[in-house]
Amino acid sequence: MKENRIIASALIAVGVACMGWFVKAGIDNFANKDRKVTVKGLAEREVPADKVTWSIGTKVTGNDLPMLYESINSQTDKIKKFLRQNGLEEKEITVNPPSISDLEAREWGDNQKNFRYIVTTTITVATNKVKEVNSAIFKQAELLKQGVAIDSSIPQYEYASFQQMKPEMMAEAIKNAQKTAEQFAEASKSDLGPIQTAGQGQFEIEDRDQNTPYIKKLRVVTTITYSLKD
Repeated sequence: MKENRIIASALIAVGVACMGWFVKAGIDNFANKDRKVTVKGLAEREVPADKVTWSIGTKVTGNDLPMLYESINSQTDKIKKFLRQNGLEEKEITVNPPSISDLEAREWGDNQKNFRYIVTTTITVATNKVKEVNSAIFKQAELLKQGVAIDSSIPQYEYASFQQMKPEMMAEAIKNAQKTAEQFAEASKSDLGPIQTAGQGQFEIEDRDQNTPYIKKLRVVTTITYSLKD
């Protein structure tokens, strides 16, 4: 009987010790469960635009419609020739049909004009030849020398290939986020645990500055939460 009591007491002691260990492990687990750090990772690139859209408007005024049509067609041909001379192809040039305004048909405004009709048209260039378009923009005064009055729009530059850059930039942003998290863990005398949550973030494309819209700035920020361990 005495031996049985000793064995029973020993088993109880072992059970209490195990229970204490499990309780401590549970408390440590609970304490570490909420230990985490949220960091941001940034990746940036500067790239040349690979697509441009440029519109050139021209107009003629007068009273003789057939002559005005001939004149607008002549101006359009000169503009197209100018663009081809600057390295652009026919397929990259679109000519909109002429638009006519009849000033005498208006019910408002001053009808005391020296002409009755205004005929306008727009030539649009859409191409990936950014350098060629930039060159043509600087030379467009040549059209004025030929008697072609133009109304040139501000070119719209794009970076259409950004999808190809996304995986590389995303990997760099994640790597930078991890570096920041490791530095935080080291400073807090902790070990960096696995990722708990991650947000891809939004890719942004904007002009590098207002003077060089044909150079684009790509930017992505990712937000990642890591767990921390003692």
